[in-house]
Amino acid sequence: MPWITMPKKHYDCLKCVAYCCSYTHIPTTKTDIKRLAKHFDVSVDKAQRKFTKYGDKDSPRVLRHTDDEHFSSSCMFLDKDTRNCTVYAARPAICRDFPTQSRCGYYEFLKFEREVQDDPEWVATTN
Repeated sequence: MPWITMPKKHYDCLKCVAYCCSYTHIPTTKTDIKRLAKHFDVSVDKAQRKFTKYGDKDSPRVLRHTDDEHFSSSCMFLDKDTRNCTVYAARPAICRDFPTQSRCGYYEFLKFEREVQDDPEWVATTN
Protein backbone atom coordinates (compact mmCIF):
# COMPACT_ATOMS: atom_id res chain seq x y z
CA MET A 1 0.00 0.00 0.00
CA PRO A 2 1.48 3.40 -0.98
CA TRP A 3 2.10 6.05 1.67
CA ILE A 4 -0.24 9.00 1.65
CA THR A 5 1.52 12.25 2.41
CA MET A 6 -0.26 15.33 3.61
CA PRO A 7 0.70 18.66 2.04
CA LYS A 8 3.07 20.71 4.17
CA LYS A 9 1.41 23.60 5.99
CA HIS A 10 2.82 27.02 5.20
CA TYR A 11 1.19 28.94 8.05
CA ASP A 12 1.14 29.08 11.83
CA CYS A 13 -2.23 29.96 13.32
CA LEU A 14 -0.62 30.73 16.68
CA LYS A 15 1.24 33.65 15.07
CA CYS A 16 -1.93 35.13 13.60
CA VAL A 17 -4.43 37.47 15.26
CA ALA A 18 -7.33 35.24 14.18
CA TYR A 19 -8.51 36.99 11.03
CA CYS A 20 -10.71 33.98 10.24
CA CYS A 21 -12.58 34.51 13.52
CA SER A 22 -13.70 37.94 12.32
CA TYR A 23 -15.90 36.55 9.53
CA THR A 24 -19.41 37.89 10.08
CA HIS A 25 -20.87 34.51 9.17
CA ILE A 26 -19.21 31.54 10.88
CA PRO A 27 -21.74 28.83 9.99
CA THR A 28 -22.67 26.09 12.42
CA THR A 29 -24.31 22.75 11.78
CA LYS A 30 -26.62 20.79 14.06
CA THR A 31 -23.62 18.60 14.93
CA ASP A 32 -21.59 21.70 15.85
CA ILE A 33 -24.34 22.92 18.16
CA LYS A 34 -24.61 19.48 19.78
CA ARG A 35 -20.84 19.48 20.32
CA LEU A 36 -20.99 22.92 21.97
CA ALA A 37 -23.94 21.83 24.11
CA LYS A 38 -21.99 18.83 25.34
CA HIS A 39 -18.89 20.96 25.96
CA PHE A 40 -20.85 23.41 28.13
CA ASP A 41 -23.17 20.76 29.59
CA VAL A 42 -26.32 22.53 28.41
CA SER A 43 -29.24 21.49 26.25
CA VAL A 44 -28.96 21.73 22.48
CA ASP A 45 -31.75 24.35 22.49
CA LYS A 46 -29.92 26.46 25.06
CA ALA A 47 -26.62 26.15 23.16
CA GLN A 48 -28.33 27.25 19.96
CA ARG A 49 -29.93 30.28 21.64
CA LYS A 50 -26.83 31.28 23.62
CA PHE A 51 -24.05 30.69 21.07
CA THR A 52 -25.66 31.17 17.66
CA LYS A 53 -27.94 33.57 15.86
CA TYR A 54 -29.87 33.53 12.60
CA GLY A 55 -27.60 33.78 9.57
CA ASP A 56 -29.22 33.48 6.15
CA LYS A 57 -30.78 30.82 3.92
CA ASP A 58 -27.37 29.28 3.12
CA SER A 59 -26.13 29.36 6.73
CA PRO A 60 -29.22 29.27 8.94
CA ARG A 61 -27.24 29.41 12.22
CA VAL A 62 -23.96 31.31 12.71
CA LEU A 63 -21.80 31.87 15.78
CA ARG A 64 -22.44 35.01 17.79
CA HIS A 65 -19.80 37.74 17.93
CA THR A 66 -18.46 40.02 20.65
CA ASP A 67 -16.49 43.27 20.43
CA ASP A 68 -12.88 42.98 19.34
CA GLU A 69 -10.01 45.50 19.54
CA HIS A 70 -8.60 44.58 16.12
CA PHE A 71 -11.83 44.00 14.23
CA SER A 72 -15.23 45.49 14.90
CA SER A 73 -16.26 42.07 16.23
CA SER A 74 -15.11 38.46 16.27
CA CYS A 75 -16.29 35.02 17.32
CA MET A 76 -17.54 34.96 20.89
CA PHE A 77 -15.21 32.03 21.61
CA LEU A 78 -12.04 33.89 20.65
CA ASP A 79 -9.98 34.84 23.71
CA LYS A 80 -9.32 38.51 23.01
CA ASP A 81 -5.99 38.51 24.89
CA THR A 82 -4.34 35.30 23.67
CA ARG A 83 -6.16 35.30 20.29
CA ASN A 84 -6.81 31.57 20.74
CA CYS A 85 -10.03 29.58 20.59
CA THR A 86 -11.57 28.94 24.01
CA VAL A 87 -13.57 25.95 22.74
CA TYR A 88 -10.89 24.41 20.54
CA ALA A 89 -11.95 20.81 21.25
CA ALA A 90 -15.59 21.71 20.55
CA ARG A 91 -15.05 24.18 17.70
CA PRO A 92 -17.37 24.02 14.66
CA ALA A 93 -16.51 21.94 11.60
CA ILE A 94 -15.73 25.00 9.50
CA CYS A 95 -13.05 26.01 12.02
CA ARG A 96 -11.66 22.48 12.05
CA ASP A 97 -11.38 22.48 8.26
CA PHE A 98 -9.99 26.01 7.76
CA PRO A 99 -7.90 26.70 5.81
CA THR A 100 -8.69 24.12 3.19
CA GLN A 101 -5.32 24.47 1.49
CA SER A 102 -1.68 24.22 2.54
CA ARG A 103 -1.51 28.02 2.65
CA CYS A 104 -3.62 30.57 4.50
CA GLY A 105 -4.12 33.89 2.70
CA TYR A 106 -4.53 35.75 5.98
CA TYR A 107 -1.24 34.45 7.33
CA GLU A 108 0.56 35.29 4.07
CA PHE A 109 -0.88 38.83 4.26
CA LEU A 110 0.10 39.21 7.91
CA LYS A 111 3.68 38.01 7.31
CA PHE A 112 4.05 40.34 4.32
CA GLU A 113 2.67 43.39 6.12
CA ARG A 114 4.80 42.79 9.22
CA GLU A 115 7.86 42.60 7.00
CA VAL A 116 6.93 45.76 5.05
CA GLN A 117 6.12 47.66 8.25
CA ASP A 118 9.32 46.32 9.86
CA ASP A 119 7.23 45.51 12.93
CA PRO A 120 6.78 41.88 14.07
CA GLU A 121 3.69 42.87 16.10
CA TRP A 122 1.91 44.91 13.41
CA VAL A 123 -1.76 44.07 12.82
CA ALA A 124 -4.08 45.35 10.09
CA THR A 125 -7.30 46.27 11.85
CA THR A 126 -10.77 47.33 10.83
CA ASN A 127 -11.27 49.61 13.84
